[in-house]
Amino acid sequence: MGRPAPLIAVTAVLLLSGCHHGGGDRAQASAAALVAQVPLASAGFPPAPATAKAQLGKLKVEWGKNWETYKRENFGKYWSDETDAIGGRNGCDTRDDVLRRDLRELREGDRNPCVVLSGVLKDPYTGKELPYYYRRASQIQTDHVVALGAAWRGGAYAWTPQRRLEYANDLDVLLAVDKQTNYDKSSKTADKWKPPQKGYWCEYARRYTGIKAKYGLSVTPPEKQALEEMLGTCP
Repeated sequence: MGRPAPLIAVTAVLLLSGCHHGGGDRAQASAAALVAQVPLASAGFPPAPATAKAQLGKLKVEWGKNWETYKRENFGKYWSDETDAIGGRNGCDTRDDVLRRDLRELREGDRNPCVVLSGVLKDPYTGKELPYYYRRASQIQTDHVVALGAAWRGGAYAWTPQRRLEYANDLDVLLAVDKQTNYDKSSKTADKWKPPQKGYWCEYARRYTGIKAKYGLSVTPPEKQALEEMLGTCP
């Protein structure tokens, strides 16, 4: 079954068809329903510890390649809803999708259900409680768990531009996290950076390995060893 049509197009049709019959409220309700229909995570993601360990054992092990040719714009300059990745084609900005998924005490816009007006993030990397308010300075950023530069070195250099755009906007690849911690992580791989909160190592390694498996990315020998160690902390 295909994905729902983009929110903007559907909303426009609803507004036009209901403009003489109080259709605005119906359009808003339909828009909210459409946004809710698009899943914000793949089924079974992140993989269970046993599955992640099996996936890790099947990943290609090699040293990273073409690191000198990496550019951020190779993955698209901006967030894009025009992909078939998880969360794509629902009419919402990718970052808003991440916030809607990861924040609690969530308050969304009445007229535009994509917009997050406020909420609180329990940062997975540090355990900090970070408030969020629409159009105010925030300590929250959107992190690619397997960074774009790391993905490039692991095989994304050979992908099509559309495939890279899909990766950059795939909600399975993304997390809302503490801004400074995200800066510290940068494009480091799992052997060079681990979440400060050790209680998150298991889930981090599950997500990281699941992303590598989903996109057929390779791991370096030290990266694989680090992921094995973190998966070893799983209950």
